[in-house]
Amino acid sequence: MAEQTPESVAAPSVTVRPARTADVRTIRSLVAPLAERRVLLQKEAVAYYESVGDFTVAEVGGRVVGCGALHVLWEDLGEVRTLAVDDSVLGQGVGSALLARLVERARLLGLSRLFCLTFETAFFGRHGFEPIDGQAVEPAVYAELLRSYDEGVAEFLDLERVKPNTLGNTRMLRVL
Repeated sequence: MAEQTPESVAAPSVTVRPARTADVRTIRSLVAPLAERRVLLQKEAVAYYESVGDFTVAEVGGRVVGCGALHVLWEDLGEVRTLAVDDSVLGQGVGSALLARLVERARLLGLSRLFCLTFETAFFGRHGFEPIDGQAVEPAVYAELLRSYDEGVAEFLDLERVKPNTLGNTRMLRVL
């Protein structure tokens, strides 16, 4: 019998679906270790329930092992948020499957650009995201976005008040 190498082991079958309220506890548990390492921000449970419609989850063998959210920022612009994968399935295509579904959803919503704020620049780079400097919106849109109470919008605008939470992150954009 031939020995299997990591390259020859089949990747698990990943099912990607919209999140349900019953998934919120698992989403929070996926985010928790990343929040402890200051890779993602931990939010209150209520924030996850309020945004459950933004979330997509990935299942392997009926168990939720990944999550990600698509949040609309403007007419043509959305943000990929809270992309997290359980350590047990890292490198097995779960994050890519989630991101592909979020991109598909963005296109269905009529978005033409996606933003993310990430430490995982290589991963997002492989998926067509490029680092950005300065503003990715025109001044009139910038002025409108300043009225938002959403912290993700503040991160996108690169406002000083969010700097302590985002030091070291890279702002990236993908044109769809």
